[in-house]
Amino acid sequence: MLVLSRRVGESVVIGDDVTITVLEVRGDVVRIGIDAPRSVAVNRAELLQELEESNRTAASPSEETVASLTQALKDRSSED
Repeated sequence: MLVLSRRVGESVVIGDDVTITVLEVRGDVVRIGIDAPRSVAVNRAELLQELEESNRTAASPSEETVASLTQALKDRSSED
């Protein structure tokens, strides 16, 4: 991991087309501006983690759901 110190108004350039600028520092909060092409996804890490957890939960049905679906399939096959 590269660690840099920047002051308000100073920037870091990533690649040819992404610029991150320190806009403001208030106590332990730093506001940054990110200038990047629309084709580059820029997301907050905590939102990506939340989405990943949500997707994992949705992809892993509970035992009750599996049991319910299994019973529904058994009931359906016994009707035939």
